Amino acid sequence: MSDTLQILDEASFEPPPEAVDFYRDSLALLKESGIPFLLSGTYALSCFTGIVRPTKDLDVFCKPSDAPKILAFFKEKGYEIEVEDERWIGKVWKGENFFDVIFNISSASIPITDEWFTKVYEAQVYGTTVRITPPTEFVLSKIFLQTRYRYDGADVAHTILKQHKDIDWHWLLSSMELYWEVLLIQMLNFRFIYPTEREMIPRWLFDELIDRVKAQAELPPAGIKICRGRLLSPRDFVIDISEWGFADIVGKGIDEKHERPKHH
Repeated sequence: MSDTLQILDEASFEPPPEAVDFYRDSLALLKESGIPFLLSGTYALSCFTGIVRPTKDLDVFCKPSDAPKILAFFKEKGYEIEVEDERWIGKVWKGENFFDVIFNISSASIPITDEWFTKVYEAQVYGTTVRITPPTEFVLSKIFLQTRYRYDGADVAHTILKQHKDIDWHWLLSSMELYWEVLLIQMLNFRFIYPTEREMIPRWLFDELIDRVKAQAELPPAGIKICRGRLLSPRDFVIDISEWGFADIVGKGIDEKHERPKHH
């Protein structure tokens, strides 16, 4: 199945003028490579909700096995490449401009798989027709971003509001099996924001999540003190791990930053 979306007006995203050619060339080369990829981030949000906001990069999603192929392809084309974090992200640079190559939901170790490519949504961006991250997977990509400086819960709520009929709720629940409480948080968030639209979230899903809460309430506390806060914000919960004696579930470096290395 293929849903062709609108042609996106790149000017509305207010890209830096010096970056427009980079974005145009990068998407054209990605298409030329023949390696499956999905454009996500602000461009996907615009396709699914009509919300447009400024952006200074491209978020390209691909399978973990395809990330090295994309990076190697661009290296052969003369671009500078960087493996920022072996667990989830690489970057392609040209001068001061870059795009992200993302192959895993960083916090929760949920890799991009073939299932992400089952349903086809397309849009024309910077002159190239590209596949957009489908709404279900787009929600999954946003659901853990809950930091002091960036919270994507509004993107999740808006996508559910506008695309609830196209969201595969069974797949989303299955993907969040280990993190079902995070899914419940977002479902409650939606119900609070849109009290007249509660039926957009299937009743069976809400009942299932509430049943899990009830079952969990009957269990004794676990023997090991764990802080899962770094699944949502790697930086904001460092003190829990470094000083307060909680075990860390994420495995991220305490001083992890995601900034361009000094040698560039």
